[in-house]
Amino acid sequence: MPKNSLTRMIMKGGEEGLPSSTSQEKMIFKVEKGEGSKEIALNLERDGLIKWDLAFRVYVLTKDISGNLQAGTYELSPSMTIPRIAKKFASGDTLKIKVTIPEGFTLKDIQEELTSKLQRNVLCNFRAGDLKQEFDFLEDSPDTASLEGFLFPDTYFFELNQDDKGIVERFLENFGEKSAPYKNKAALSGKKIFEIVTMASLIEKEVQTLEDKKLVSGVLWKRLENKIPLQVDATISYITGKKTVKVSIEETKIDSPYNTYKYRGLPIGPISNPGLESIIAALSPQKSDFWYYLSTPDGKTIFSKTLEEHNIAIVKYLK
Repeated sequence: MPKNSLTRMIMKGGEEGLPSSTSQEKMIFKVEKGEGSKEIALNLERDGLIKWDLAFRVYVLTKDISGNLQAGTYELSPSMTIPRIAKKFASGDTLKIKVTIPEGFTLKDIQEELTSKLQRNVLCNFRAGDLKQEFDFLEDSPDTASLEGFLFPDTYFFELNQDDKGIVERFLENFGEKSAPYKNKAALSGKKIFEIVTMASLIEKEVQTLEDKKLVSGVLWKRLENKIPLQVDATISYITGKKTVKVSIEETKIDSPYNTYKYRGLPIGPISNPGLESIIAALSPQKSDFWYYLSTPDGKTIFSKTLEEHNIAIVKYLK
């Protein structure tokens, strides 16, 4: 078919020009870096996404977008017209994978979820020291600390070929955006951001409602101030990797800087990635006469003023 006739056929149909078929089947198509319109067109024809490679080449040349076709992973179907396909390539409308990270996920949980959704091994093992210049909220984190606590739980859309650093930076950017309104409050608290996030990570794993979180925050900060071990069960679960909240007496004796039964003070770093409510609770501890608390199997939090009351609650709700 003469070039001019082919061009007229493509242009005449507009968005409904020359689909390869009526099939709605979704197909993954990759445009590699350095590929020009010729290679792209040949690959489109090879995969059955267009009828003729020449038709695609003529269209992008006529529209003067042959130099704008962007590398990436795209979702296409044979029912799409050449103009629609070309528009996707020119705008960089690449395939985005939806990834939802629940509040309280650990760094390990996040890596596993990303690996599953993006179909490749994803590692978020960057250190705070590597990214301090980009993100000021990491300034008081130890250089060797992982990013546990700062990978903000939310719903994200990532490209299949998104590199690990880009993924981590998106998490951190979101943390910065969501925590920005509380920056002044954090500064006025006299506490380091790393300490606040570490406390928030404990609260996230221990209780559910904002009201309970603020009360627990008050209890834990008060115990810290009075040099009383925090004795947070979630820190033991973080050490053992178990998903259960129940811990044994033997497990509370594990020698680990995360063990808040064995060592006074906060653990050496966050044990989860807390949501905004837990961060707010860590910044807004509610004063009370309580020194102890426990969570029942159905998620209710029982607060106690004395060790005797606490032991009675343990027998009543947990044994």
